[in-house]
Amino acid sequence: MAQSVELCDDVMSLVCCEAELQNRSVSEQITLWLRIGRVIEKSGAFDQARVSAALAGELQTTDLTALEKAVWSERFLEKMSEPGPREQDFFAELRKNGNASGLDVFGDTVRTENQSESEPRT
Repeated sequence: MAQSVELCDDVMSLVCCEAELQNRSVSEQITLWLRIGRVIEKSGAFDQARVSAALAGELQTTDLTALEKAVWSERFLEKMSEPGPREQDFFAELRKNGNASGLDVFGDTVRTENQSESEPRT
């Protein structure tokens, strides 16, 4: 029975790129990667609990197998690319107080206190 699944844009980009390189359809590529992932998880060379423990700082990454290190690395990079709740609160406070700065759509440096007052550029 066929079912639809929604995947984030970056995952779909990887799938589409690999599918084209390997001369597969997107569906074939996703199916292959799912099968490979299942085999890896069932192989005994991969322990999700150990990867989770390493991500939580409860296990040294040097204690992971090569496969577990590869999975840890992917998940670590994924976690590091997203701000945590404390970071979000910190930056929200900066914005609220007018102490934040950043780049606008034109690449110009702006401060939060000036953003509401500035006219859009044309």
